Amino acid sequence: MWLEAQGDWAAAHATVQDLETPAAAWVHAYLHRREGDQSNARYWYTRADRPVAKGSFEEEWLAIVTELLAA
Repeated sequence: MWLEAQGDWAAAHATVQDLETPAAAWVHAYLHRREGDQSNARYWYTRADRPVAKGSFEEEWLAIVTELLAA
């Protein structure tokens, strides 16, 4: 998430693409939604067992970071 916030989408994607946890799938979904690839994002939301995000990118970013830091 830090990499994406710094504008390095590719590095953020490379970091999560081979991880197989629900949290990584959620981050992966967010990244593809941010990229504009809705069908790929939907796939990763399903893998994360989460509904497709409807709010702003900022709201979802904060939700992900908050949950990851609480874990």
